[in-house]
Amino acid sequence: MIRSFKNKSPEIDKTAYVDEQSTVIGNVSISSDSAMWPQSVARGDINPIIIGNRTNIQDGSIIHVTHKSDYSPGYSTTIGDDVTVGHSVIIHACNISNRVLVGMGSIILDGVEVDSDVMIGAGSLVSPGKKLESGFLYLGSPVKKIRELNDKELNFLVYSAKSYVDLKNQYLK
Repeated sequence: MIRSFKNKSPEIDKTAYVDEQSTVIGNVSISSDSAMWPQSVARGDINPIIIGNRTNIQDGSIIHVTHKSDYSPGYSTTIGDDVTVGHSVIIHACNISNRVLVGMGSIILDGVEVDSDVMIGAGSLVSPGKKLESGFLYLGSPVKKIRELNDKELNFLVYSAKSYVDLKNQYLK
């Protein structure tokens, strides 16, 4: 379902795939070759959500934002290029750079900054305001830096994004 909210309509590139069972509301931008899979949600009702190129938001994942208040400065959500967001992930009011893999069931909270070339292991909890540095695997609840990524893992980040572009192209046929 794609719908407007408060005079803001989602902007979806013609090459993107938004499954009929996903929900995209309000101030959301989905760039080229990206995909929103079944039961995924991007709710840009308070602040914008920007999803980059060749990024896939897998089944059951939720993307949201935070409004400005006495308790929060208010955050939008930005997800870069070539990002793979696994099943049942919550991404809330944070920035994720390019070539990132977010493992299934992970939760990324307000004000988090994830640099490019990062893997976040399944089931991880990234606490508010944390910064994840480029080139590392992070895992746990709360998340901890585990080790540097090797060349094979760094190459996998692009491979994963490309494989989902190929799959969404099959769905668009």
